[in-house]
Amino acid sequence: MGMDKVIEKKKGIQKKHIFWSLGILIVGFLIVKVVFGDHSSVFRAEKDKLTVSSVEDGIFNDYITVIGQVEPILTIFLDAEEGGKVEEKLIEEGEMVKKGDIILKLRNNDLNLSIMNSESSMAYQTNELRNTQIQMEQQKIVNKQQLLQIDYEIVRLARNYEQQKSLFVEGLIAKEDYMKVEEDYFKTKKNRDLIYMKLVQDSIFRENQKIQMDQSLGNMHLNLKVVQQRREDLNVKAPVDGQLGLLNAEIGESINKGQRIGQINILDNFKVNAKIDEHYIDRIVRGLTASLDRNGTNFNLSVKKVYPEVRDGQFKIDLVFEGQTPENIRTGQTYHVKLELGESQKALMIPRGGFFQSTGGQWVFVLNEAGTEAVKRPIKIGKQNPQYYEVLEGLNAGEKVITSGYEMFGTNDKIVF
Repeated sequence: MGMDKVIEKKKGIQKKHIFWSLGILIVGFLIVKVVFGDHSSVFRAEKDKLTVSSVEDGIFNDYITVIGQVEPILTIFLDAEEGGKVEEKLIEEGEMVKKGDIILKLRNNDLNLSIMNSESSMAYQTNELRNTQIQMEQQKIVNKQQLLQIDYEIVRLARNYEQQKSLFVEGLIAKEDYMKVEEDYFKTKKNRDLIYMKLVQDSIFRENQKIQMDQSLGNMHLNLKVVQQRREDLNVKAPVDGQLGLLNAEIGESINKGQRIGQINILDNFKVNAKIDEHYIDRIVRGLTASLDRNGTNFNLSVKKVYPEVRDGQFKIDLVFEGQTPENIRTGQTYHVKLELGESQKALMIPRGGFFQSTGGQWVFVLNEAGTEAVKRPIKIGKQNPQYYEVLEGLNAGEKVITSGYEMFGTNDKIVF
C-alpha cells in the first residue's frame, strides 16, 4: 500500500485574488459614484436656437406700458323719460347737438289719453274749489249784512228805550210797558255780541279754509304742469351741448320708460381709459404720471381715477392730459401709454423672456464660464418693466442666463450644449 502524497500550498498572488480585488474595486467605485457623483438630469440642446442674455448692472426704470383708449372727459347718458314708439328720428349718431335739440319723437296713445283724463279731472276739481271760494265770499257778505241789520236794530231799540224810560220816570206809561222795551233792547245787544263772535269764528275758519284751498289749487297747477311735461317728455331732447355718440333707436321701435337709448359726449376735453393686470393693483394710485408718444411728440398724463372692480384679471384706470392735448384726437383711438410706477434706481437686471412663464421668476438656467452647459439656479425677481426684470438674489453682473422659453427642457436640471 502506497503512502499519500502531501500537497503543498501555493505561495504568492493567485488568480482568484486578482478577481476578488477587481470586484472590490468595482463595487467601491460604484459606491463612490452613487454617493458623490452628479445625479442631475441632463438635456442636450443647440445653443444657437436658444436666447442667452447677460445679467446687467444698470438703472432700472420702474414703469409699465399699457394700451389706452381715448374717451370723452364726460359722457351724459340718454334715458327715455316716457315709453313709446319711435315716430321720428331727427339727429343721427356722430352729429353735434345743442342743449334742447329734439333727437327723437315718441308716440304713446295710452299716455296721451291718460294725460287728457288727468287734465279734465284737475280742471273739474279746480272749478269746484273756485265755486267753494265764491260761496265763502258770498257768505261773508251775508254775515256782514246780518251784523249791519242787528246794529241798525240796536240803534232803533236804544232810541225807543230812552224815550220809554223818560215817559216812565214822568209816570206817563206803565212799568210793564217800560220793562218790556228795556228787555228787548238788552236782549238784542247780547244777541249782537253772540252774532259778532260767530262771525269772527266763521271768518277765522274761512281764512284757514281759503289758505288750504289756495294750496290745493297751487298743487293742482303743479300737477297739471307735471302731467303736461309727460307729454313733452315724449320728445327726447339733448340735455347738454356735445356730440351724439350713440343712439340705439330706430323708427317703429318700442322704447320702454327708463330705457337707455344713447349718450352725448362732451368733447371739450378727453381722457384715456386703460386696463391693467391685477398684479399691479396695489401699486396703482391716483396722481401717478404717464406719457404717450404721438408722431414723435410726448404728451403727459396723470392717473385721475382707479376703478376698484377686477374683471377677467384686470382693472381699469382713467388718465387725463396734463397740459397739451394731441391735435385731431378722436374718441376710440388707442395709444401705448408709459405709466411710471416709481423712481428709477440702480439694480441688477435681466431681459424679459419666455422663461418667466415656466418658472414664475423663481429660477433660471445659468451658463458656466466656458458656455458649454447651463445649470438650474434659484433666484428672486423683484419689479419688472416691459424690457427687464429686477434681480434681487441669485445672480451676479456679467453672468449669462437662458431667457427664452423653458417648455422643451422638461424637469431636467442641466443643459449641455
